[in-house]
Amino acid sequence: MSGERAQVELLVRRLKERGDAPALFWRGSEIACSRLLTEGDWTERLAELRVGQGSVCAFRGDYSPTTCALMLALMRVGAILVPFARSAPLDPALMRIGAVERLIEIDADDHVTATREYASGGDRLLDSFRSSKHSGLIVFSSGSTGAPKGIVHDMERVLKKFEEPRTAQRTLQFLLLDHFGGINTLFSVLSFGGVVVIPDERSPGHVAKLIESARVELLPVTPTFLKLFVASGAHRRHDMSSVKLITYGTEVMPEATLAQVRAAFPNARLQQTYGLSEVGVLRSRSRDSDSVWMRVGGTGFETRIVDGLLHVRSDYAMVGYLNAPDPFDEAGWLNTGDMVVQDGEWLRVLGRASDMINIAGQKVFPAEVEDVLMQAGNIVDATVRGEPHPLLGNIVVAELTLASPEDETALRQRLRKFCRSRMAAYKVPMRIEATLEVHHTERFKKVRPKSAG
Repeated sequence: MSGERAQVELLVRRLKERGDAPALFWRGSEIACSRLLTEGDWTERLAELRVGQGSVCAFRGDYSPTTCALMLALMRVGAILVPFARSAPLDPALMRIGAVERLIEIDADDHVTATREYASGGDRLLDSFRSSKHSGLIVFSSGSTGAPKGIVHDMERVLKKFEEPRTAQRTLQFLLLDHFGGINTLFSVLSFGGVVVIPDERSPGHVAKLIESARVELLPVTPTFLKLFVASGAHRRHDMSSVKLITYGTEVMPEATLAQVRAAFPNARLQQTYGLSEVGVLRSRSRDSDSVWMRVGGTGFETRIVDGLLHVRSDYAMVGYLNAPDPFDEAGWLNTGDMVVQDGEWLRVLGRASDMINIAGQKVFPAEVEDVLMQAGNIVDATVRGEPHPLLGNIVVAELTLASPEDETALRQRLRKFCRSRMAAYKVPMRIEATLEVHHTERFKKVRPKSAG
């Protein structure tokens, strides 16, 4: 192995030293660290597939022994990894953006079912990156604010953050394979000597059962999932005593949901996290388990607030976009697009600036209205958006998921009265739509249509 991939070598060395100690918990069995370095003899197979230094290799599946072993083997040969979640259809446009040369598909039974070769036209950024001889990673933005962007990371930078040892924990691998936060979780746990607990599905019932059987200590999930988890009552049907820490991020946490989670897990610490695919996941600390205020930063990260917007500068930042202009300024700062308020060293994220609703010059953040609605009773989830109005510019519209059926007229009257007692009149939803269906993505994030103006 080349010394130019020092962080990859460090991870491999740690896994070798741990030998038969568990690295994964998958389908009721613990998978040893040593097995991840030998599973499927990937080094020989990659050579047969002509995948080596600088090759762009996509793989589609979910976290499993074979998939994790493949990722390690790709990193060791200096390839560029492009992960796709098996639960999502393969998008040919993303394959073109990523300049993919080889695709490996891994099914639900952890078997390689297909390998396909593609004729890549190359990419200027990737050609430049290859000169480093480092392994790379390409993930794609969600496309919620436009076409998905291909985000290129240097795996040496990604792994550098895990160089210093930290507490090893049995950690649920919740975020999907194609999410940067999921990759971050996987390699942080493997680097620190913990155990990655892999779910077959991400429903509240299955996760609760897995927490009990695998004795999960760290639960890194989304606020939307936590809402559904508490509403399902799954925590009352299974032993949750092993959970020491629950981290939540990727979207704004309603204070009402935070209080419910706190009550459901009285012995666990709750911590808000913050990160972006472009800059990595920052170190964070919540003011306390009942608070949505947090402190972010840590070694290798700097933050500042400009006109209410959070800016981040990172030693672990991406190499660049494959199909979009560089978002960093000349000094390396990224405008995250998140509006925040500050209380000394503590920050509170109000929401994306692009989600803000303008009502006759008054600004409304959907999350603050959602938080009030979630306290009104019989509400499992609330999604607020703005819609154009000829006189006001926009109005507030709320889509609600009810726990049980309720007369629509009585519901609207009840909620408007409840909201008027807790917020300014212009923030009260003018239209309320209720359903028993849950509106979230397969990643357990809120589906929030872009608000106008």
